[in-house]
Amino acid sequence: MTEAADSGAKTDDLLVESEDGVLTVTFNRPEARNAMTWDMYMGLAEACETADGDDSIRVMVLRGAGGKAFVAGTDIAQFTEFDGPAGVAYEKRISEVLARLRAVNIPVIAAIDGYCVGGGLGIAACADVRVASPRARFGVPIARTLGNCLSGDTLGLLIELLGRARVVDMLLRARFIEADEALGAGFVGLVTEDIAEATAEWAATLKGHAPLTMWSVKEVVRRLSDSGGSVDMRTSSNESTVRRTSTTPCTRSSTRLPTNGAVAELFHARSPVVGSHHLRVVAAEVAQVGCISEFLGRYRE
Repeated sequence: MTEAADSGAKTDDLLVESEDGVLTVTFNRPEARNAMTWDMYMGLAEACETADGDDSIRVMVLRGAGGKAFVAGTDIAQFTEFDGPAGVAYEKRISEVLARLRAVNIPVIAAIDGYCVGGGLGIAACADVRVASPRARFGVPIARTLGNCLSGDTLGLLIELLGRARVVDMLLRARFIEADEALGAGFVGLVTEDIAEATAEWAATLKGHAPLTMWSVKEVVRRLSDSGGSVDMRTSSNESTVRRTSTTPCTRSSTRLPTNGAVAELFHARSPVVGSHHLRVVAAEVAQVGCISEFLGRYRE
């Protein structure tokens, strides 16, 4: 059964629906190739809160309506009265939304059909995995259109995912890359005509995997990215103390961690059929990302 998810930012231009453990966010401005408005960005941030606040939701899917675009950037009608400070404020707001999307606890799939441009490429880059149709085109042609700049955070993420030389070439020459090139670069994991079926298959696969393992992978990868390749951690015999490197706090985490043995005992008490050695290994791994209380709170039999 499909339900409209309860989101604080209500707009028909952004549809948020929950069905069978999957939260689907649809960018719904096909007449404008799904160009983003402020309300749509705020709605996306609210959808992230919904995804993390409902334990029945196991996967989040991002898609565009109409078959011609995933998201073709931000609606430039909103830029008509911009000056320098307004542009800086805009980039800050968008960066905050994208950071929130990257910090979602569950796996995020971007299903890309058609143009994935500018802000749309930034949104897709914040997903964990991406599937595309052969019609997908990726680019940030701001050098010949708007004459503005990417935020440092978005530029860094694109370089990380697509490679420095390719991103610089795309930006300076305002070049689009096709689906096959995105596949070869590793930016998308699959190119297929039946993007809806592929997305459903990926979502079903992810729903069947261990949520805590997937969360820990996402969290470590995000921190490694944010910190430039290292997780800042100090360890003693009794505790590990982690200084969080992300600008988006994990509110259910604690930076003061109990010993790995104590955590293993807590888990063994909850599920005696799971070996204590395995639990100690898991606890040690999760301790490295500094979210023991998050781990405990999200544990599922």
